Amino acid sequence: MNTVLPVGPRPSMVPRIAAALLGGYAFTWGFMALSLGGLYALGLPFHDAEHLAALLGLLLYLAAFLWAFAARSLWRVWVVLGGGGALMAGAASLLQSRLVG
Repeated sequence: MNTVLPVGPRPSMVPRIAAALLGGYAFTWGFMALSLGGLYALGLPFHDAEHLAALLGLLLYLAAFLWAFAARSLWRVWVVLGGGGALMAGAASLLQSRLVG
């Protein structure tokens, strides 16, 4: 008995892939901006803070990417990754404007 399996991603996987890629990127970007500003404010030299934020951001992106597929609710994934990234980016912008000004 031959069965034909569908080729390509399931339609329900496309939003999850988008959440993993785009939401994970937004969350990681917000985290890196906030951690860079925070580490610099704590007295770490700029390039050291930049490299530490990038290293931590790489690990965070991997965790966020994998969590987007493991979570039960796609809505929660979008809220946490997109909303959290936006909040951290806003907080980083405030922190950096206070450091410069």
